[in-house]
Amino acid sequence: MNIAVLVNLRARKGTEGMGGLVKDLLPRARVALTRSLEEAREWVDQLRHDPPSLLLAGGGDGTITGLLNELRSQGVALPAIGVLPLGTGNAWARVTGAPRPQVALKQIAAYGERLPPLRPFSLVRVEGRVAPFAGTGWDAEMIQDFKNQLADAGPLKSMQSGLRGYLGAMFTRTVPRHLFGEGNPNVSVYNLGASALTMDPTGAVRPVPNGGAGQLLYQGPAGVAGAATTPEWGFGFKAFPFAQAVPHRLSVRVYGAGVLEATRNMFRLWRGEHPMPRMHDFFVERLRMDFDREVPFQMGGDVLGMRRSLEFDLAEENVNLVDWRRLSRLVAV
Repeated sequence: MNIAVLVNLRARKGTEGMGGLVKDLLPRARVALTRSLEEAREWVDQLRHDPPSLLLAGGGDGTITGLLNELRSQGVALPAIGVLPLGTGNAWARVTGAPRPQVALKQIAAYGERLPPLRPFSLVRVEGRVAPFAGTGWDAEMIQDFKNQLADAGPLKSMQSGLRGYLGAMFTRTVPRHLFGEGNPNVSVYNLGASALTMDPTGAVRPVPNGGAGQLLYQGPAGVAGAATTPEWGFGFKAFPFAQAVPHRLSVRVYGAGVLEATRNMFRLWRGEHPMPRMHDFFVERLRMDFDREVPFQMGGDVLGMRRSLEFDLAEENVNLVDWRRLSRLVAV
């Protein structure tokens, strides 16, 4: 089997030692240890001439999202992808049941010259890029606050990483800024595709009344507004618990509560409880969000800047991810 492996050395747990382990367990694999997007781009350019059937990607959600978009931009057919959890949030790794990277590599080696079990995922597309999730609001702010906190931490950087660091950034930076700032922006959400669906309080999927193409689905405050094809943001936070409830649709959520109410309900939100006051769920093919001021925007855990208007749609292509849970039942390592 034609295997390629990328290890992002800038990921939280990305090390050159991981590259050595790959070479020991998968001696015929093509391995890249990268420190920048440019290095990853050059490696993808080399893959164009002999595309892999399986690509193992070591990093966080930003690494995987960046790699997917580089493959697409260079015209490389998307191979099967196995996520090795070396990053911080690791949303896709958690959803697919990825074990520790060392165990994952041993499982691939033990399975032999066959593609491992795969699980298809749709992709959110915004501005020509794809990702498992994308959105605006507190999530984008928390990502940036977390990165700024790490940059300011100096020798204490290791103590500010992981879930502890995210929560610290949220309570010391994001939440206070909203408490003493101008509050949530307002958003107008328009359906641009087939008639929209929603999730009723009992958990049943229902049509949205007057939810056809061009119709206004929601207008009001938005602490968080985004779309996803996977349930988690990372750390087990089920931000989009219904992401795979309706095939061939994006799961869109708009949360209109203020920051104090959101903080009080943090654990309910984390578990993806339903129904939640001021939470609005839609299933659509395509939609547009217009905000009354510029808001921070993130895709797959990377903040891409400020936006006033965004269009989300379902990408034509899917990505097949290694289903680590099924694989672990087939091999013993």
